[in-house]
Amino acid sequence: MRDFHLPGRSQVFATNGMCATSHPLAAQTAISILEDGGNAVDAAIAAAVLLGFCEPQMTGLGGDCFVLLKPAGTEDVLALNGSGRAPEALDAADLRARGLATIPVGGPEAVTLPGAVDAFCRLAESHGSWGLDRILAPAIRYAEDGVPVAPRVAFDWAEAADALQGRAREAFLIGGAPAKAGQIFRAPGQAEVLRRIARDGRDAFYQGEVADDMIATLQALGGVHTAEDFAAVEATWGDPISGSYRDVDLVEHPPNGQGAAAILLANILANFDIGAMDVRGADRVHIEAEATKLAYDARDRFVADADYMTRLAYILAPETARELAALIDPKRAMPDPRKTSDAVHKETIYLTVVDKDRMAVSLIYSIYHSFGAGIATDKFGLLLHNRGAGFTLEEGHPNEAMGGKRPMHTIIPAMLRKNGRITMPFGVMGGAYQATGHARFVSNIVDYGMDPQSALDAPRAFADAGELKVERGYAQDVHQTLADLGHKVVVPDTPVGGAQTILIDHEGGVLQGASDPRKDGCALGY
Repeated sequence: MRDFHLPGRSQVFATNGMCATSHPLAAQTAISILEDGGNAVDAAIAAAVLLGFCEPQMTGLGGDCFVLLKPAGTEDVLALNGSGRAPEALDAADLRARGLATIPVGGPEAVTLPGAVDAFCRLAESHGSWGLDRILAPAIRYAEDGVPVAPRVAFDWAEAADALQGRAREAFLIGGAPAKAGQIFRAPGQAEVLRRIARDGRDAFYQGEVADDMIATLQALGGVHTAEDFAAVEATWGDPISGSYRDVDLVEHPPNGQGAAAILLANILANFDIGAMDVRGADRVHIEAEATKLAYDARDRFVADADYMTRLAYILAPETARELAALIDPKRAMPDPRKTSDAVHKETIYLTVVDKDRMAVSLIYSIYHSFGAGIATDKFGLLLHNRGAGFTLEEGHPNEAMGGKRPMHTIIPAMLRKNGRITMPFGVMGGAYQATGHARFVSNIVDYGMDPQSALDAPRAFADAGELKVERGYAQDVHQTLADLGHKVVVPDTPVGGAQTILIDHEGGVLQGASDPRKDGCALGY
């Protein structure tokens, strides 16, 4: 239990349904849908699409999503991959011939086909109880009438506004300047796109005038995207992957996301008596940082589109984790084998919804960098993501850029399972941090017995490409001890990530929601 003398927030309790998101308007929208008889899928899609206007620097219709779904009446979990593929004509050899060593984050080369809209439409059709017209109505209204900009959103907007180019500056600046807290952001062009999707389904986005708008914009910048590429977009169903940590199972989305890295990291930590360490002490941060370096090195070597990945079983094997754990020196930091950071300015939203029938949705939806590629379409002002920057141009690498291939993704929804039952859908935002964030969250719950809100509130650290980013929530002597161990300690300008979760108490019949104070959001129930 938290100290009620100190600032903070309590977890939220309810019995019938709950939503935890990074923005209150989205949480309220989801709860209204549940109260009106919609199910968790209806509520999750409505909230996610709305977040594209509440937090346009984080996500939008031009992005990708991943979903873990536990339908009502079963403990089985389904995985829906709503990440788009590279256009067929994309070729890493062509890019290398142009002298490129990496894919330009602000160019059309980084724009893979946006997969989220197809995923939402397929999810609504297969497991929703409402039609798209009702599900999308709140987002259409807010896109047309406007959303007041929240404080954290305004902070991020100002930080990333320089990434906007051309038409995107007209669509996502207010009076030529980044939006300030309390100003109203409107997206009438995107409202029209949603009206068409509500009426005609996914084809309204991937074919016809809306697709033509995206294609023309990209081709004018040198993109190789075609009408056939857009028409072929298809979200795919699969099975989740999982690993055990003490007495719980960590359930993750399979590759091309980095969920396998989260499981590997948790497996490495399981070789140490984390619970015996000071929860806010340097020893715990050090072990976690060293485990992160090793797990992320494996991720960068092996994680890719599932059709091209051959080492998944190796990453998930407990033997691999034991071998890596043996490389960790409790008294000295190792050099970080990762040479570059992919955690800077990577943006996403996460939300989770559980309904009265205990259908549970864990959903993450992103445009990758803040404001994606910074490219908006000429007619409708659709902001396009730059998830293709997740590819490598290294020849022969399993994640090498290639037409028709999905890039490695940082965004990962998750769930915890105990005694065969799903107990907690959760997710952690923050680019590359997400795998570390998952392992840290699970450890907070299992090793330290924290309630969900305390587990999200606790300070964070992240070993990221040669630096150890340590939040101000740690005492200065911890910073110094970590530096003495050989870490290059820095205090990041922005907090490390954000998170949401819902605990399902099956015996008591109560839902317990928590929302990260690093964002503007909240958990709401009824």
